[in-house]
Amino acid sequence: MFISKSKATENHESNSSTTLIGAGTVITGNIESSGDIRIDGILKGNLFVKSKVIIGPDSIIEGDIIGQQADICGRVEGRIQVNDLLYLRGNAIILGDIHAAKLLIEPTASFNGQCRMGANIVELNVKTEIAKAVNE
Repeated sequence: MFISKSKATENHESNSSTTLIGAGTVITGNIESSGDIRIDGILKGNLFVKSKVIIGPDSIIEGDIIGQQADICGRVEGRIQVNDLLYLRGNAIILGDIHAAKLLIEPTASFNGQCRMGANIVELNVKTEIAKAVNE
């Protein structure tokens, strides 16, 4: 009885884990994550996340971001595709196209690119991109 409860707890914790990439860290290559991820460093590659993406204020992403939700405060040079809410906060700088179901932009954030909104467009695009990534 107690064993099955602890196994269920362990499975829940591993499914809801958060990955942190700290300031001063530079990663070259793609990242795939099934849990939440926060990046405060530099990523030169694409980011595929099945949950929430948080990009810190001093971070730089040189590649595409594909995920469920995104909260961005840093700089992104690439496409962003999210199934739910994309929130551009503070001094966020986005240089690329956005595909999101919902978009919230603070007045101090900067966005240069095209924007497509709507759940159907985003869901189709995200599934296509994930399929491409898996096949590569």
